[in-house]
Amino acid sequence: MRSWPAISHPLRRYPVRPPDSGIARRKSIWERIHLDPWLLGLLLLLMGGGLLVLYSASGQRIDTVIAQAIRFCIAIVVMVVIAQFSPSTFLRWAPLAYGVGLAMLLAVEIAGDVGMGAKRWLVIPGVIRFQPSEMMKLAVPLMVAAYLNRCQLPPRFRDIVVCAVIIGLPVVLTAIQPDLGTSLLVASAAVIVVLLAGLSWRLIGLIGALIAAGLPVLWMNMHNYQRQRVLTFLDPDSDPLGSGWNIIQSTTAIGSGGLWGKGWLEGTQSQLEFLPERHTDFIIAVLGEEFGLVGMLVLLALYVMIVARGLWLATSSQDTFGRLFAGSIILTFFIYVFVNVGMVSGILPVVGVPLPLVSYGGTSSVTLLAGFGILMSIHAHRRLLPR
Repeated sequence: MRSWPAISHPLRRYPVRPPDSGIARRKSIWERIHLDPWLLGLLLLLMGGGLLVLYSASGQRIDTVIAQAIRFCIAIVVMVVIAQFSPSTFLRWAPLAYGVGLAMLLAVEIAGDVGMGAKRWLVIPGVIRFQPSEMMKLAVPLMVAAYLNRCQLPPRFRDIVVCAVIIGLPVVLTAIQPDLGTSLLVASAAVIVVLLAGLSWRLIGLIGALIAAGLPVLWMNMHNYQRQRVLTFLDPDSDPLGSGWNIIQSTTAIGSGGLWGKGWLEGTQSQLEFLPERHTDFIIAVLGEEFGLVGMLVLLALYVMIVARGLWLATSSQDTFGRLFAGSIILTFFIYVFVNVGMVSGILPVVGVPLPLVSYGGTSSVTLLAGFGILMSIHAHRRLLPR
């Protein structure tokens, strides 16, 4: 029998999609909204646990918990919205954000609202009361990263001087409010950007020497209560009923919790109001008393997972600006946790730093989640950059 030659269809030579090309790969919902599900889940878990502890720390006031939950919702919306912008947008906005932040800090000095002996807030009657220095925790490192993005790396000495001026202006304006804790956090967030840019050991040594030389000047210009905090840190028992009261009560609460704690709502130091600022700066002492060492380790493990995931996202950035700013966001978050836990446990002086996403507060929550929104944006838009 005669066999006919096989006729191949011409379209079969040109497949619509190569098997492994990934050109027509369908994006997940998380990729379309530019969010990282793992980091988002960890943050939501942290905020949920924070509300649980806050209910006890606030004296079982449900209105306080509801107010904090509303702030969290606003912060989450801000995070989602910010994540939709590309890193190039943040790069363009850096000078504007920095300039507006400086202007608001100057406005605080002129017409700021006074609370607890400090002038730190701006008030729009009937609308909002906010703390402009919180905004500078993002605006200052953003400006430094934008400047270093245009410089040759590692930065030269003149670039370091320019960065020092960018950092110094808002830090000084924040410190004279007075708000030493926030000013140090703003400075540390921006200094991390400079360190990530790559400094020679010679420059690091020179900067360290200049800081050491400036410590006596800093001490002479500190307020009396700030000096007393340092002295109390060195010897809390020198004034147990005065300046040493906070740290003594916080360490007592943590120690009395033991391994498993006294139980939720059963803490004596917090429920009987021996522990000051228990719903803000010292809230981790409430957790330690009621949930014990195990509860504190669970919380710290959650923070470690957030930092680890954030660092992984930061290292995936494909440009200098993204790596510097993303690294600063997550490492600054780590510093917040380290300073608060160290302050409450007595290994660092009391500087008024809240525990991230657990302590009561609105402006700090919005600022933190806005930073995480930028971090997710940098990670999500990395594929749009040329390889």
